[in-house]
Amino acid sequence: MKKIVFIIYCFLGLVCNAQESLSGLLKQYNTKNIPYISVQELAMPKTKAIILDAREQNEFDVSHLKNAVWVGYNHFSIDSVLRKFPNNHEKIVVYCSIGIRSEIIASKLKKVGYTNVYNLYGGIFEWKNNNFSVYNLKRKETDSVHVFSETWSKWLKSGIKVF
Repeated sequence: MKKIVFIIYCFLGLVCNAQESLSGLLKQYNTKNIPYISVQELAMPKTKAIILDAREQNEFDVSHLKNAVWVGYNHFSIDSVLRKFPNNHEKIVVYCSIGIRSEIIASKLKKVGYTNVYNLYGGIFEWKNNNFSVYNLKRKETDSVHVFSETWSKWLKSGIKVF
């Protein structure tokens, strides 16, 4: 009997996990007050934007998008961004691991008057899952991506997971 219950439990767990999607996860956590930009659109040569990384320093150190500026999350400073990027009409794309923390940081930018702010849909995980390049602190291309936690690591399908 215990074996049957275990098999049913495992089956239900697999079914529930199989139905979970990135879209569903972002709908659950995000408010949609910041528009998304796709990784494909950001990767296009014609797309000019300031790219802000809203992850923690140790995540950024492992990998980040080319030319991204680290702004952090726990120690984010709106004053620092205002000093570095005084033109509040420039296109700004904020990203994190999957797009939850970046929406919060993007909302803070919008609140102080930035008018052209986007959240990268799926974050650096979706970027890497689409085989776009990421770089380490030495500005060298890397396959490593900091996955933030075991829970969130399942969303990274491509690359080397670093904890």
